[in-house]
Amino acid sequence: MQTENRSQRIAVTGATGRVGSHLVEILEQRGHDVVPIARSTGVDVVSGEGLDEALLGVDTIIDTATGPSPDEEEATAFFTASARNLQRAGVAAGAKRIVVVSIIGIDKFRGGYNAAKLAQERTLLDGPLPARIVRAAQFHEFIGQLVGWTIQDGVANVPEARMQPVAARVVAETLADAAEEREIENGTITEVAGPREERLADAAAALFASRDESIEVREARKSVLVPRADDPDAVAYAEGAALPNPGAKLAGPSFEEWLTTPEAA
Repeated sequence: MQTENRSQRIAVTGATGRVGSHLVEILEQRGHDVVPIARSTGVDVVSGEGLDEALLGVDTIIDTATGPSPDEEEATAFFTASARNLQRAGVAAGAKRIVVVSIIGIDKFRGGYNAAKLAQERTLLDGPLPARIVRAAQFHEFIGQLVGWTIQDGVANVPEARMQPVAARVVAETLADAAEEREIENGTITEVAGPREERLADAAAALFASRDESIEVREARKSVLVPRADDPDAVAYAEGAALPNPGAKLAGPSFEEWLTTPEAA
């Protein structure tokens, strides 16, 4: 894809988050004028407070903001409200496009956070500004938290899941590339994932080994995270619905390689 050589004024929502913080740094290194947007900067994408002023003169909006809750209803309310506000305020400010980070496989799941992200995509696509979607695999940075939720009495009861986790900085680089594309067609999707497929149970074992923690890992379709073995989303995770499609951007490090980096520590 052809990219823009000129410097842009780019707003980044969720600028203090896992992806957003990397993205702000990358865009500034590439010579762009970056407007960091977060509640800590006095801008709320859900209520719209401060958003009109923050987006003045912006060429591109990159949305990396995440909801405060994994609950489907609360997350959907957050993402649809923020999507509508970004479209409305973006048009008023003269922005030309929106780039959003999403999740690989969300159209293959039926509920939860995935359903909320799919609602976000659809809301953005219904707006006047063209929306460019970057669907990412699960972040390396999130696996520790994900696995931590499953630990009971020295045992990690992880759900049966196939994935291809990726470093947050790689996702940020992909978002920056998308923002620099010369033309953006509404609804264009890029996928970005790590270099190889992993089972969540194997990633958990590698994580505990790197920390010298004696925690047993048990894999099952029924777990703390997926309480019902017949849940269709549990089946989807086990069968690889979260894996990237052919043609996805694949980039290292692998999860085990990432565990040796200062960032993981």
